[in-house]
Amino acid sequence: MREQKILVISHGHPDHSKGGAEVAAYNLFKEYKLQGVDSVFLARTNRPSHGGSAFSTVNSEREILFHTHMSDFFLFQSGNKRHVWQEFRALLKRYRPSVVHFHHYIHMGLELIREVKNTLPGARIILTLHEYLAICANNGQMVKPGKQMKLCYKSSPTDCAQCFPDRSPSDFFLREKYIKSIFDLVDQFISPSHFLIERYIAWGISPERMHMIENGQPNVPLPGPRALAKGELRGRFAFFGQINPFKGVDVLLEAFKAIPESLKDKVHLDIHGANLESQSSDFQRKIHSLLDELEGLVTLHGSYDSHEMGLLMEQVDWVVIPSVWWENSPMVIQEAFNHGRPVIGSDIGGMAEKIKSEHFDLLFRARSGISLAKKLSEMVLDESVYNDVVATLPKPMSVRECAESHLKVYFGS
Repeated sequence: MREQKILVISHGHPDHSKGGAEVAAYNLFKEYKLQGVDSVFLARTNRPSHGGSAFSTVNSEREILFHTHMSDFFLFQSGNKRHVWQEFRALLKRYRPSVVHFHHYIHMGLELIREVKNTLPGARIILTLHEYLAICANNGQMVKPGKQMKLCYKSSPTDCAQCFPDRSPSDFFLREKYIKSIFDLVDQFISPSHFLIERYIAWGISPERMHMIENGQPNVPLPGPRALAKGELRGRFAFFGQINPFKGVDVLLEAFKAIPESLKDKVHLDIHGANLESQSSDFQRKIHSLLDELEGLVTLHGSYDSHEMGLLMEQVDWVVIPSVWWENSPMVIQEAFNHGRPVIGSDIGGMAEKIKSEHFDLLFRARSGISLAKKLSEMVLDESVYNDVVATLPKPMSVRECAESHLKVYFGS
């Protein structure tokens, strides 16, 4: 029997890029090593290479950085074809994996999938879908361009061309045909949410090729509830993640403005978020204006490292996810559950799927600061609800369980 080898490919290394998809891919790679499975982690990086080489290593020879880029974000095509048909092909021939698991194709190019099929026709190709990039040309958000950011419920060449007047319906027809021709080479798809699977099935991927596997969480000590001062209520809320127009931080700040005056001395919001300075000037001005209005009620802490998550979670009562797009399975939901913290979130997409409870309504109407303010106030005023909510939090899938589920998809049960 051929020795099983796994090549895990990610669009970033957590040492350099701390998105949920990158962390999920890296956690799997580390768990495979712990289980004695021969594996290599290949992560794209935008850091300059030494001497122009396509590859370098980080941490160990099993963690390889791929110094490449993508030039066409409409068709997801590599900006350096030689990296595909020469360097990447040579890596495949040298390592000869039996499974190649792509955790993304963004910043690298869809051509890598075809190169695996051409170079190693017997290797199984797995692709994890983290958002709707293949379906939607607007950053995979399924949100219509424009200030209103209207939610999109389906795609078609005609509908998509209306969102992008500089492109014709034929452009989108050919885009879909091209992406699906690459996806036809994939043996199995994995998604952390049923919601995303339903979207891709409606787009044309067969249900038999789709598997739902939640992102696994490391085993951590479970902290108890935050210690309260005399007379203090459960009013410490926190946001974790990127600060951009899709994540709804502005909605969250508007909600804190709308909280009744009688409650404002009993609540506080901690924002642990990065990349505000990378957003448009209009968005930055909006956020800073709201922060100025909420001085003393909100603290902007900036970015954080993953190893700090436990300590930060211990200092809050609730985690809020106010995203205005569908999301898939925000890692912070599982991280919050893993640290015993309940989540309040928008009532759409993967958020509604993950947060929905049989016992408590922790969802608010997406994009509505008024609805969120009402929900936050309800949670603070009902002092008995917090412990009951915490007691019913689901136990997240562990990294080990996640890896075992992936191995079954790779090699069969």
